[in-house]
Amino acid sequence: MGETALFWIMAPIAVLGALGLVFARKAVHGALSLALTMISLALFYIAQEAPFLGVVQIVVYTGAIMMLFLFVIMLVGVDSSDSRVETIRGQRAAATLAVLGVIVLLTGVTVRATLPSEPTGLAQATPDGNVPAIADAIFGTYVWAFEVVAALLITAAVGAMTLTHRERLFHRPTQKELSIKRFTEGPPGEAAGLPVPGVYARHNAVDTPALLPDGTPSEASINRVLVARGAARSTEEFRHHPTPADIEAGAEGETDEPVGGDDDTNGGERA
Repeated sequence: MGETALFWIMAPIAVLGALGLVFARKAVHGALSLALTMISLALFYIAQEAPFLGVVQIVVYTGAIMMLFLFVIMLVGVDSSDSRVETIRGQRAAATLAVLGVIVLLTGVTVRATLPSEPTGLAQATPDGNVPAIADAIFGTYVWAFEVVAALLITAAVGAMTLTHRERLFHRPTQKELSIKRFTEGPPGEAAGLPVPGVYARHNAVDTPALLPDGTPSEASINRVLVARGAARSTEEFRHHPTPADIEAGAEGETDEPVGGDDDTNGGERA
């Protein structure tokens, strides 16, 4: 009864996670939906007395690979508008044919599958343990398929490196050359680099402009990407506007008599 209840509770959650992956408008939401499906599969493995597969499903796939995908998506900033831009011609038609082929293959395998009238049991199926049985299946019965998948993954990694590689057409300046150019050709007053956002401001955040020594906010301290997206805070919010008390204090400072004065006799006493 417990295994049946677990199945009827986690199976809809796994299906909803898979549907969320397909229909999610944002890549981050799709990755989280896939992680939910993987966790559900891990619980199924553990319920079927396969704790090794369940732990690997959580630690390796959900905890390492999916979180890596999620971090990359969050850093790159892929959204729904970018994902709909077709950069390679014919990829949608090829993807449609591939999906139809997978559906036909899975349908054929499901129809031809035969199950015994009575389950064998884990103790009889894997008398030496779960891990040795998996190793025997991977490096014995399915070693050819395992090697093909390994070659496919290596090819995909090399292909990704090749697609992202850029041929260098110009000389890459060294650190010394960049320093000389900054002092000789750079804008005046920026030899030490741009101010860091949030410095001397009320909020230490990347969208908050830095305050210069005179108290004025620096627009150059905000990343141009944030400015283009409209995510940066306005510099007028942090610009100091003098209050009547400040104006009065400034006026009093201008009318005060200097400390030293012009009289040499009283200068020492005043000092």
